[in-house]
Amino acid sequence: MHEYHKKHRSRRGMHDREQLYINGKWVNSIGNEKIEVINPSTEEVIGSVPAGTILDIDAAISSAKESLDLWSKSSIEERINFLNSLSASFKDREEELAQIITSEVGTPIGYSRTAMVGSPRVVARSYAKILDNYVWEEEVRNSLIIKEGVGVCAFITPWNYPLHQIIGKVAPAIAAGCTMILKPSKEAPLSAFILAEILHDIGLPPGVFNLVSGHGSEVGEYLAGHPDVDMVSFTGSTGAGVAVSHAAAASVKRVTLELGGKSANVALDDANPVLVAKKAIGACHQNSGQTCSALTRLIIPSTMKDEVCRIIAERNDSYTVGDPLDENTRCGPMVNLKQQISVTEYIQSGIDEGATLISGGLGIPEGITNGFFVKPTIFADVTQEMKIWKEEIFGPVLVIATYEDEDEALMLANDSIYGLSGGVWSESEERAIKFAKDMRTGQVSINGGFFNISAPFGGYKASGNGRELGTHGLEEFLEIKSIQR
Repeated sequence: MHEYHKKHRSRRGMHDREQLYINGKWVNSIGNEKIEVINPSTEEVIGSVPAGTILDIDAAISSAKESLDLWSKSSIEERINFLNSLSASFKDREEELAQIITSEVGTPIGYSRTAMVGSPRVVARSYAKILDNYVWEEEVRNSLIIKEGVGVCAFITPWNYPLHQIIGKVAPAIAAGCTMILKPSKEAPLSAFILAEILHDIGLPPGVFNLVSGHGSEVGEYLAGHPDVDMVSFTGSTGAGVAVSHAAAASVKRVTLELGGKSANVALDDANPVLVAKKAIGACHQNSGQTCSALTRLIIPSTMKDEVCRIIAERNDSYTVGDPLDENTRCGPMVNLKQQISVTEYIQSGIDEGATLISGGLGIPEGITNGFFVKPTIFADVTQEMKIWKEEIFGPVLVIATYEDEDEALMLANDSIYGLSGGVWSESEERAIKFAKDMRTGQVSINGGFFNISAPFGGYKASGNGRELGTHGLEEFLEIKSIQR
C-alpha cells in the first residue's frame, strides 16, 4: 500500500460534522456518505462533513425561497446590525478559525490570521458601512429607479481562501436582502460550518443562509441549474466555471464567475531592480502560490536580468518551507496530493521545454517527510510558447521573461487568456499608471500597492465576469426596476 494511504487512515484531532444547516436548523443529510478532510501538512484525516444530495439542495432552496419575501423587506438597520455582529464574531473566534483553515488548507498560520480571517472580518464590516449611505431609490425625469435584491442566490466556493471567498458573497447578499445556499469546497469545508454557527448565534432569520456540503460535480451543478435559484456566484477554476455557466444557462439566471489567473508583474526600465526582485517572490508565493491573483509572471528589462535573477534565486533558496503552524514558515504544502502532483508536473515541463531553473526544482524540500509539499521554484528565460508561461500552475512557481522595449513589455503582459491581476513597477507613478491602463486585467498594483477590500475585484477574459467587494460587489446582487409616473 502506498505510504499516503496508510497515513490517510489516521484520525487524530477530528473535526467531524454530522449535519447540514438548513432553514435555521442543523439537520441530517438525506444521504449517508461522508467527505473526509485531510490536513495537507500531515496527510492525516482531521474531520469529515456530510456529502449532501440533490434532495438536500432541494430542501435548502425551498427554505431560501420561503424566507425571501420577509427577508427582502427587512430594514437596512437590521442588516447593518447583522453584518457588524458577524464581523465582531470573526474577531471573537479569530484564532479558532485561523487554526482550522491552516489545518485544512495548509496556509501558514500568520497568513491565516490576517488574510483568511482578518479580511473576512473587515469585509463584513465594510458592507455595514456601505449600507449607511447607499442610495436605493432615485428619480430620473418621470421615473422612480429602485434597486432591490436579486433573490435566491447559490454560492459555490473554493478551498484556497475558504472563508474569505465565502464572505465576499455572503456579506453583500445579506446587505442586498437576498437569501442564499452555500456549497463550500470539499477540500476545505470546516470553516463554513463555523460560519453557519456564527450566523445562527447572531440570530440571522431561518432560511436566509443555508449550508449544504457535497461534491461539486453532483450538488454544485444541480444547484447552479435549479430554476428556483435566481443567481449563482462561483469562484474556482475556469473549467469548473464553464460547467457552472452551462448548468445555469437553461434558466437564464444571473451568473458571476471569479476564475483563474496568470498575472503579469512588470518592471519598467526605470524601476529599482533590487526592490522588484525582493517583492516578486511574495507576490507569487503568497498562500504557498495557491492564489488566483498571484503575480506569477515577472517581466523585466533584459538589462536587469542578471541582477534580478541573482537576488530572486538567493531569496528563494532561503524561503522557509515547512509546518504551517510554525510562525516562521513562509510556504506551506499544496492542498492535496493531486495538486502536489500537478505542480511537480509543471516544474518538470519547465525543465523539459528549456527554461532555466535558477532555484527550487523537483522533489520536496530537504528535511520534510510528510505532507504535500513542493519546492518554491523560479524559472528564467521563459518564452511565450512554454506551458509554464501560459497555464495557471497554482503553486509557488515564478516564471521570468525579459523584454527590449515597453511595447514588448505590454505585449507580454497581455499575452494570456486570463486577466485577473497585475503589477507595475516604476520610479514614476504617472508612467506606471499609464502602463497599467493598457493592461487587460481587472486590477493592478502600482509599486506594491496594498489590496483594497473596498475596491472591486474580478477579471477580464477567462478570469471571469462580475465583481466582488465594495459597492460594485453589492450591486451584483441587485436588480433594477423603473417605475414611470
